[in-house]
Order: sequence, then structure tokens, then C-alpha cells
Amino acid sequence: MSQPENLSPVIDEQAPAAGTASYGHVVDEKLDTSHGTILYLDDVTVTFDGFRALNKLTLNIAVGELRCIIGPNGAGKTTVMDVITGKTRPDSGTAYFGQTLDLTRLSEHQIARAGIGRKFQRPTVFENHSVFENLEMAMKTDKRVFPTLFARLNGEMRERIDATLRLVRLEAAVERSAGLLSHGQKQWLEIGMLLIQEPQLLLLDEPVAGMTDAETDRTAELLNELRGKHSLVVVEHDMDFVSDIAQDGMVTVLHEGSVLAEGPMAKVQSDARVIEVYLGR
Repeated sequence: MSQPENLSPVIDEQAPAAGTASYGHVVDEKLDTSHGTILYLDDVTVTFDGFRALNKLTLNIAVGELRCIIGPNGAGKTTVMDVITGKTRPDSGTAYFGQTLDLTRLSEHQIARAGIGRKFQRPTVFENHSVFENLEMAMKTDKRVFPTLFARLNGEMRERIDATLRLVRLEAAVERSAGLLSHGQKQWLEIGMLLIQEPQLLLLDEPVAGMTDAETDRTAELLNELRGKHSLVVVEHDMDFVSDIAQDGMVTVLHEGSVLAEGPMAKVQSDARVIEVYLGR
């Protein structure tokens, strides 16, 4: 695997002395993806009480790529996302965002600020607030841009919200309380709340679980529209949906914490090992 160059975290020289803080202060500067890769995981191992959730896992994600990750329960899919977002620290191995940001040395908050957004399987929205208010609050929690929750929206901010509403097809529901949305609409709203913060890497965990067929089709359309504009990692069990969004791109199959197979969907679907441990079940 090609290694990122200049592998050192970007740390503010004015950060507290060693021993006074767990992490340095991440400098807010443009992410270095000059080599065309936005995420590097190399030989990452994670164990929980003797169980090896990840076993020397190596995974690279290109800038603008939509990568699907599939595999049986317990394969390590959620643990991969936990490592990327700082929720879980690996026992060994390296994890870099771009060329210089060492994810293993950053807090969850710092990683989010650096440009990694994560959506869990269950939608998390402010149900007593309107769709517009949800997007407004998500925008204002982006501390890189807006200093307080009391900042007044200007024309540019409203344009960003309107563009996000169009993208997630919620223009007609802009004044509706989020709690009254369908399950699929709540999922789209949460994706919109992440997108409005302009993440460079977006992690989606089973985004179509519980959706109707029509909602699933619409979600596939949405993710295909995001391809190239954002880098996306999608964990999903619905193979028809995966086929719709993977297209000719790379699909990674995990098994027992390692990469079992990798390649276009047609290739991994015909792999005898994948059929035996996952697709054939």
C-alpha cells in the first residue's frame, strides 16, 4: 500500500505542554489530498476483551469516491467507522485523513471539525422543530463558520439551506415539523444536516434500513448526485441498493475484521469466498 507522505499531525505550536492535554489543537487549514487519497487506514487492529474486531485492516478511499462496504454481521464494518471518527482507538496501525492528519491522535470533535461527518442507522433530528430549523441549527453548529447559535441568517446562508432542501427533496416540507416526516424523509433531513456543514468525507451506516422501495430508490439517486462532490463510505446490507450506488466503483467486503475481497460489484458477487461467508446465507 502506498503510504501518505509527511505523516505528522498538524498541531498548533501554542498547544499546551505535554501532560496537560490529551490532544493538541488542530489547525484549521485546507486538507492535503494532493495525492488523490482522502483516507488511509493501514494495518489497523482493534480488540475488545480478546475479540479481534479489526485484524490488520488496510483501506484507502480516493477523493470524490463512493465506496460501499459490505459483509456479514460482526465483520468489523461499524468498528471501521468508529476508528475513522475517533470513537475507538486502534491497538495498532495508522489512520490518516489526507496526508497529514493522524486520526488516532485527534478527539471526536476535532475529527468532525476537520471535515468528517457520520450518519448512524437511526435518524437523529430535532423532531419538535421544522425542517428549515433543523438545517439552520446544523449550519450554526459548524463553528468554523458561525460563532454562535444566535447568529442571524444572511442571504448566503439562506441560499445554502435552500440548495440543501432541493438536494434532499424536502422543499415542500420546509415548514413541517421533523417529527411528522416519514422515516425516509428523516434520513434525508439528517443527511442534509451533515451536508450543510460541507464535510469532505461522509460516512453512512445502513442509510436505507427501514425505507420503502420508493424511498430507497430516491436515496440511491441522492448518493449518486453526491458522488464526486464528496467522498462517501456507505455500509449497507441491501445488495440491490449497493449495486445501484456502486456502479463501476469499488466495493469492499469485510470478514472477521479483514478485507476478504475488493473490486467492482460484479466481481465481488461472483467471488466464491464472498458467496460462502455472506451472499450465500
